[in-house]
Amino acid sequence: MTAKAPMIEIARLRKRFGQLEVLKDINLQVEPGGVVALLGPSGSGKSTLLRCMNLLVQPDDGTIRVGETTFRFGPAMEQPKAKSLAAFRSRTGMVFQSFNLFPHMSVLGNVIEAPIHVKDLDRKTAIDQAMAQLEKVGLADRAAQMPDTLSGGQKQRVAIARALAMEPEVMLFDEATSALDPELVGEVLQAIQKLAADGMTMVIVTHEIPFARDVADRVVFMRDGYVVEEGPAREVIDSPRMDATRSFLSHFHRVGDRTGTATP
Repeated sequence: MTAKAPMIEIARLRKRFGQLEVLKDINLQVEPGGVVALLGPSGSGKSTLLRCMNLLVQPDDGTIRVGETTFRFGPAMEQPKAKSLAAFRSRTGMVFQSFNLFPHMSVLGNVIEAPIHVKDLDRKTAIDQAMAQLEKVGLADRAAQMPDTLSGGQKQRVAIARALAMEPEVMLFDEATSALDPELVGEVLQAIQKLAADGMTMVIVTHEIPFARDVADRVVFMRDGYVVEEGPAREVIDSPRMDATRSFLSHFHRVGDRTGTATP
């Protein structure tokens, strides 16, 4: 039996901002249904890598493939066209630190906006699918509310439902809980954990170390634009091989702390 191809495949990826090289020869594969947690200190390139996967940031060199769509980058390569970028991004759902909800639209309005206007879905179908996604994140009963009546955790769960409404092949999370009060972190992590249990392919930038240990299949530790260490999540977190990984993880509780709070 032929093994399934990775859902995400990144090869020789590089990105520079001015004189600063942020990503240096990154190679990464994510299997279908796999969950990869990107860990590392601030400035290590994690968020830039995630944005490259969604082509919100265009790499200077290398290859990105998600599903059956491949983009190649380099001095001699033609820039992707706007139409192909839009189609690609619709299949790579992304959730950011900030919720970016439309304040003048209800929860339901936020979730149906892109399926109707980007995918040309009829309103009834869009509403049916949106309600299913809101149910998945535990907010079906809040569909008629406005964003300013929600807590931060609820807003982030609406953002997750909005991304899911586009029926993406993969989900990318960039520090999705970092802007939340500590007591609201758990509800968002539970929503992400349910997606993992449902088989969604995901790449998650996070500092929630216990969450990464329990939910991710693999951990990729980055520092200074390089992948320093990668492997099974529990193996890397419990028994890191590299000094840089050990030093980083030493700043976090790993036992009895479900939020990954930094050690004082």
